Amino acid sequence: MAEVSNAAKWRLFAIVGVLSTIADQLTKIWARGSLPTLGQSTGGGCLPPTPADWLPDATHHVHCYGDTVNVIKGFWTWRLSMNPGSAFGLFGGLAVGRVLLSAVGVAAVIGMFVMMWKSRNNQRILHWALALVAGGAIGNLIDRIHTGLVTDFISWDLKFMVWPTFNVADIVLVAGVILMFIDIQIEGKVVKAAKLERKLEREKKAKAAGLVKDLEA
Repeated sequence: MAEVSNAAKWRLFAIVGVLSTIADQLTKIWARGSLPTLGQSTGGGCLPPTPADWLPDATHHVHCYGDTVNVIKGFWTWRLSMNPGSAFGLFGGLAVGRVLLSAVGVAAVIGMFVMMWKSRNNQRILHWALALVAGGAIGNLIDRIHTGLVTDFISWDLKFMVWPTFNVADIVLVAGVILMFIDIQIEGKVVKAAKLERKLEREKKAKAAGLVKDLEA
């Protein structure tokens, strides 16, 4: 495989990261503008979303929540949900949740840049992984900084469980983490192979120097 230049790996990181963020934000704009809502906020309408008016998956009619739109009946629906927390609504009830989660998001993006800088030019799978994670993290970070609420709208019913509502940023984040795991497995095999090669080379040199004799079975 041809060696990838340092500029090429950063170009890939930038393109994939930016496209992931744009796809996430465009689909969220569509969801907020097109998907039906129920309930009524104190301001007289459900949009634009504010933390005071929205509860994720709310059942109380005094709050805004998304109405269900079937894509594949019984499996896949659109359902607008504003998440004040992280995945599964964690930390959403904390007064400092918005600041805390925004700080975590910024730290994650910085971490992706650092890992990208340290990566080898031929680690293409890792480059894709870092770009996807960075793009997804930035997508949700934009929501959190702008309104304090992350827009979710994709809902899957897997029969054995109803998956928490998610968005495109979550999809690319998960894809990035999976690719990271694949890269870890590949790197582990590369390291083991390199260690074995060095061991065999040392044994070969020792035998050539007469320091080690072959043992007959």
